[in-house]
Amino acid sequence: MIVHHLIAITIAYFIDKVVGDPPHWPHPVRWIGMLISFFEKRLNYGNNKRLKGVVMLLFVLLIVFLTVMVVVVLSYQLHPILGIAVESIIIATTIAQRSLKEAALDVYGPLEAGDLPGARIKLSYIVGRDTETLNEGEIARGAIETVAENTSDGVTAPLFWALIGGAPLAMVYRATNTCDSMVGYMNDRFKEFGWASAKWDDVMNWIPSRITGITMLIGKKPLKMDYQKAWKILFRDAKKHPSPNSGWGEAAVAAILGVQLGGINYYKGVISNRAKMGEPLVPIQAEHILLANKILDKTVLIFLLWLWIGGMIYEFAITWFESAAPL
Repeated sequence: MIVHHLIAITIAYFIDKVVGDPPHWPHPVRWIGMLISFFEKRLNYGNNKRLKGVVMLLFVLLIVFLTVMVVVVLSYQLHPILGIAVESIIIATTIAQRSLKEAALDVYGPLEAGDLPGARIKLSYIVGRDTETLNEGEIARGAIETVAENTSDGVTAPLFWALIGGAPLAMVYRATNTCDSMVGYMNDRFKEFGWASAKWDDVMNWIPSRITGITMLIGKKPLKMDYQKAWKILFRDAKKHPSPNSGWGEAAVAAILGVQLGGINYYKGVISNRAKMGEPLVPIQAEHILLANKILDKTVLIFLLWLWIGGMIYEFAITWFESAAPL
């Protein structure tokens, strides 16, 4: 029943909020990463790399889905409460709200204290760009962009798929995201082999990212502009991002804070000029990292409410159609 999924999702939300992701605890994503590495080493060579990448993705997702499905089904057969408990724990491993906030705060702490070298080091743990020469505003921008992009990837998207298909589909989403993060690069090694992983990640994020961006603006009043202009910025700038999905979170956060995200980054010394999101009404400062975390918290809570509303409407509709159907 979808009600079971909703209860499990809600418990998972609180598990992540209280426990987070302790670094020394076993985690399914690490096992998924080992599985991806196993297939990549054996398939990513020679000709037909794109087809081999499709095969790798299908095998990884099938193994993950069937494994979680067996565990969840057996748990529910033993007892519904056990099933909900097991499903809650599994779903909790697919979300990372607490870890995302803590990573941003790890950058904020030294930045607020004036320790730019320390802040640069902390930022380098969560972004791929070069951080060695960044000033305060650029450091803060990196942390804010990380929170904005990963609100969907790290929290709301897995919760969305958990509503659709419970813990098995939430873990399929996380496996997809892990495949993309490991092989979905446009370089010589992964351009062909990681094509399927990157495209499928785009597909699974398409709906959640847009709901998330819209929810951000619904949940938090823009600080430096009216709602009409903020909505205009969201729909104008979200499509500028090279990713079809990441721009929704960035554009929404930029509009709410009244800052401009995007711009020039360096990756191993190579310049990358990202499209700019929002209007530079105020300069980006360390305190904006805290505000981005507040947007994250508010967005996830409202998103959870959307899931309950959508799930209960679906449950009511199914019950109504079943009762209305002729015997």
